[in-house]
Amino acid sequence: MNATLVYKGITDIYNEANVSGNGSVMGVLNIPPSLNKAINILMVGILFIIMISFGCTMEISKIKAHLFKPKGVSIALLAQFGIMPLTAFSLAKILHMEPIKAVTVLICGCCPGGSLSNILSLAMKGDMNLSFVMTTCSCIAALGLMPLLLYIYCQGFDGLEDVVPYVGIISALALTVVPCVIGIAINHYKPKYSPFIKKAGLGILIVAAVLVFSLCYFAIKDVVWFILTLDVLAVAALMPLIGFTLGYVMSMICRLSPKCSRTVSMETGCQNVQLCTTILKVAFSPQVIGPMFLFPLVYYTFQCTEALLLTLCFRCYRAFKPLAEDGDDVKQKGGEAAMMVPQITA
Repeated sequence: MNATLVYKGITDIYNEANVSGNGSVMGVLNIPPSLNKAINILMVGILFIIMISFGCTMEISKIKAHLFKPKGVSIALLAQFGIMPLTAFSLAKILHMEPIKAVTVLICGCCPGGSLSNILSLAMKGDMNLSFVMTTCSCIAALGLMPLLLYIYCQGFDGLEDVVPYVGIISALALTVVPCVIGIAINHYKPKYSPFIKKAGLGILIVAAVLVFSLCYFAIKDVVWFILTLDVLAVAALMPLIGFTLGYVMSMICRLSPKCSRTVSMETGCQNVQLCTTILKVAFSPQVIGPMFLFPLVYYTFQCTEALLLTLCFRCYRAFKPLAEDGDDVKQKGGEAAMMVPQITA
């Protein structure tokens, strides 16, 4: 099937579904080519900066430690690429989503984990080494798994079999893997440059993010509210919650420690929204994707809110009932202090 015809069919369906009572078409983007190109370049730049900064936080020794004992990483990857794509497919089917909405949700569900999960794992007292390694491995594994999963799940929707821009998706995925590897190499061979890169990257990221939000608002200010439909909001709210819950349950069934289970839970529910936004904005034309390229931001809002609520509940529970590993940490620190005493007296 000709991909152009499929794009046109999806656009027609989307436009027909967004015709108001007075006959005007809503939700169709007509972004000037120069503005569209500027937004695309900035989004690609933001993704590159985020991933190279993330790579500068990784250590090869930690990656090797988990790869030689791959149980935690294997279960985490199975949860990431098993639970989330299936959840996205199921919700899109149950809610009878339109084709363009369905493909957007599927792309988000098939994305690897994002860097936000590392912050949340820290807040949840998770295994930070596992968190960093899983984020890195999921980005690498996504090069093959994401196109494969999209191909499989798109077969369940009429008209989506040939609509996914696999070349664009693989190109965007390369923009996550390559800078991440560069960052890891810098941190390994030239570690003194890592702090500077992370600080400079943060400054550039803030400026670029402000520019992107300003340009996006100018481009979509007339149609931004049309993405906030009941089915989109329901998917954005349920996907991360299901990911957090099933990620933890699956880890406990596989007999991972509570510390690792909390890490897998955060990694599973947190999708790489920067990558998803870049794919939707760069790989699809504005006329096809419409305002749906903002879906990852809606997902991100619910993802952060639910994660913060889970963190708050965990912290409250921990305040009244200390965890076993907390006692182990205290014993370990006490043991280290006891070992240091003879050295000091000597």
